[in-house]
Amino acid sequence: MICLLPNCGYLSETSRMLEFHKALRARGADVRVATHGGVHEDLLAAAGVAHDIVGPGMSARRSAEFVRSGLGLGPPGQSMYTDDELRTYVLAEAEYFREHGITVAVTGFTLTTLLSTRLAGVGLVTEHAGSWVPPVFERGLLPVPTTRQGPPRFMPGFLARRAVARRLPSLRYYCSGFDRIAAELGVEPVPSMPALLLGDLTLVPEIPEVVGIPDEEMAAWRPGRGYRPDTRLHYTGPLFAHLDLPLPDRVEKFLDAPGPVVYAALTSTPPELIRRVVGALAAVDARVLVAATVHDLADLEDERVMVESVLPSHLVMPRADLAIVTAGQGSLQTAMAAGTPAIGIPLHLEQDLNVVLLERLGASRRLAPDDVVPKLAALTRRMLADDSHRRSARRIQQRYDAVDGPAAAAEAILQFAARQGAGTSLPEGHR
Repeated sequence: MICLLPNCGYLSETSRMLEFHKALRARGADVRVATHGGVHEDLLAAAGVAHDIVGPGMSARRSAEFVRSGLGLGPPGQSMYTDDELRTYVLAEAEYFREHGITVAVTGFTLTTLLSTRLAGVGLVTEHAGSWVPPVFERGLLPVPTTRQGPPRFMPGFLARRAVARRLPSLRYYCSGFDRIAAELGVEPVPSMPALLLGDLTLVPEIPEVVGIPDEEMAAWRPGRGYRPDTRLHYTGPLFAHLDLPLPDRVEKFLDAPGPVVYAALTSTPPELIRRVVGALAAVDARVLVAATVHDLADLEDERVMVESVLPSHLVMPRADLAIVTAGQGSLQTAMAAGTPAIGIPLHLEQDLNVVLLERLGASRRLAPDDVVPKLAALTRRMLADDSHRRSARRIQQRYDAVDGPAAAAEAILQFAARQGAGTSLPEGHR
C-alpha cells in the first residue's frame, strides 16, 4: 500500500499529491492519502479524494505559521514543528503506517515522515527538493542567493557559489528538533539541512535540459557526507497543478479584455510582498490579475487590478502575457508549460535556483524582494515589450509537451514500491 502525505499548508505540495494520486490510481495502485490538515485541505475534498487526518488536525492558523517558519523564511535554529508536535506526529504516522499496511510513503513537505518512516520501517519518496539536489550543488550550478542567509554581497559570484556549495552538506539549519526526537525514539537522525528534503527515493520534477545535468549523471549520483546513504535521485519531468476549478466569469471577462495581462501568483508568501508587487505595477500599462490564496487583498482591486483567491493557474497562464511568482518550481513550470515568460521573486535558495535555471535559457528574470519597489515596473515593461522571452518560454513548452511528469513519477514510485518487497499491493507489471 502506498500512502501520499501532502503538507496542506502549501498549495504546490497539495496539488502535486493530487497529480500523483490521479496517476497512481490510473495504474491500478492502492493508494491512501493522509495529512495533518492545513489551509488547502479543502482541495482534497474538492477533487473527490478521500483522506485521513493523522495526529492532531493542524488549524489554518497553525498551518500558516508553519509556512512562515519554513526553510529560508523562518529562523534556522528551529525545526518548524515544536518538539511536542514532532513527537506526536511521528508516532501517529508510524502507527498509521502499521495499521494500514503502508510500505511506501510519498510526501510533499510533511517532514515528520523523515522520522516516522524510519520508525515504522517504511520506504520514503520525496519530491519537494525540486531541482535543489546535491548534483546541482556539486556542479557549481547554484546562483548567488538574494536572501540575507546567503554569503556576503561583496563576495564575487563564483566565490559565493563555491562557498554555498561547500557549506551545504554540513549545515545543520532547521535540524535541531529532528535530532532531539530522533534520539528519543532511537531512529536515524537527519544529517544536514539539504537532507531534510531528500527521501530514500527523491524525485527531481524537471527535465535535464532545464537543470543542466544529464539524466545518467543524476541517476548515478551517490550520497557522501551530509546525506543518508541510501538516497537515490530520479528525473520525472515537470509536476505542477491542474486544479479542477473553473475560472470565475469575472476572471474570464478580465482576461478577454484588450491589452496586456500580468498574472501575479505569489503563493506561500507574506501579503506585504504581494502588496508591494501590485503597488509597483501601478506604473505599468497592463491589467493585473492577483491570486491572493489565503490572504485578504480585496482592497487592492480597482479598474485595472482583479483579486481572486485560489485560481487554476494552468488555465490562466496561457492567457497572460507575463507571470510574476515567488519562483516556486510549480509556479514557474505552469508558466513555462503555457509558453509564458516569468519574473521570479525568490524568498530562499531553492527558488533562486528555479528562476536562474530559466533565466539562463532566456525565459525568466530574477528580482530580489528588496528590489520590487525600485525595479519591478521597469523590468515588467521591458519583458512585455521584448518577445524574445516568450520565444524562449515556448521552446521550453515544446520540451515539456514531450514529457508526462505525473506518469513518470507514478512509474518511479511503483518501481520503488516493488523493490521494497512483498506485501505491497501493486498493479500487474510492478509486482
